Amino acid sequence: GDSTAVQDRLRCVQEVQATDCAFAAILADGSVVAWGNRGDGGHSSTVQDQLVDVQQIQSARSAFAAIRADGCVVAWGNPLWGGCCAAVQDQLINVKQVQATRNAFAAILSDGSVVAWGDEQYGGDTSAVQHQLRSVQQVQASDGAFAAILADGSIVTWGDPHRGGDSTAVQDRLRCVQEVQATDCAFAAILADGSVVAWGNRGDGGHSSTVQDQLVDVQQIQSARSAFAAIRADGCVVAWGNPLWGGCCAAVQDQLINVKQVQATRNAFAAILSDGSVVAWGDEQYGGDTSAVQHQLRSVQQVQASDGAFAAILADGSIVTWGDPHRGGDSTAVQ
Repeated sequence: GDSTAVQDRLRCVQEVQATDCAFAAILADGSVVAWGNRGDGGHSSTVQDQLVDVQQIQSARSAFAAIRADGCVVAWGNPLWGGCCAAVQDQLINVKQVQATRNAFAAILSDGSVVAWGDEQYGGDTSAVQHQLRSVQQVQASDGAFAAILADGSIVTWGDPHRGGDSTAVQDRLRCVQEVQATDCAFAAILADGSVVAWGNRGDGGHSSTVQDQLVDVQQIQSARSAFAAIRADGCVVAWGNPLWGGCCAAVQDQLINVKQVQATRNAFAAILSDGSVVAWGDEQYGGDTSAVQHQLRSVQQVQASDGAFAAILADGSIVTWGDPHRGGDSTAVQ
């Protein structure tokens, strides 16, 4: 929270990314300025001369990875958790995208292969599946595992098996995958026919058997920490996962009609309906209860979420907030 040591260098900032305890800013000239806790990426002095023509930055828990215009990657922060990519540096050529779990990174190269580094238990080692990682189109990450979508619509997973790194139980169903979303410890894939396949930790959304018959014509999926919410083509919502943290929307199911968008805090969801109203569910302390502001939630255009609160932008440009007051749920001081 203190950037005074680098304040004079923070000019023409284009983008800012964050680890748990540090920030990194890309400037207009492609250089990078970092601040915060040294062990979490707050000091980039050891790689500063390499941080040129930076196009994008990805962050893990305690490390950053920057992609340069020449397709090379520069990493810094905790060396055990992704802050050092020296072991694979010669392989990090023509990098197109970098994704991160909590303690590891995975880079997609222009030839469709993948290079990973960081904590092996969190997906930093692809040796067990490297021969399968061909024609990779996209990589999604949970807290401790990666899921790659290949050009043929199949999925390859690696990392912590308890966090979604083992998809063998559903592998035969993972065909024609269009999109993958993740909670902390599970994944959910939308297939071309609108059905959904989930895997990973049962309590975090890794099993959708209780709602499988409802998961039809799914258009998009939103994820919280331990639950998923799917929007169907008919505007209805199907939720599963930890029932206390958003995985059950039975209490508001009859209100979830003509849903256009769903947003999530760590333990709750909020849905914008076509009439501009909002319906929320999940942990009340994390924004799952709108009763205190329901009368204000009219003509809502967009909802944004912090870790524990929601902020709705209304058509007149005003803001309505709810949830944990210590996480942005109380905006009365600036209203």
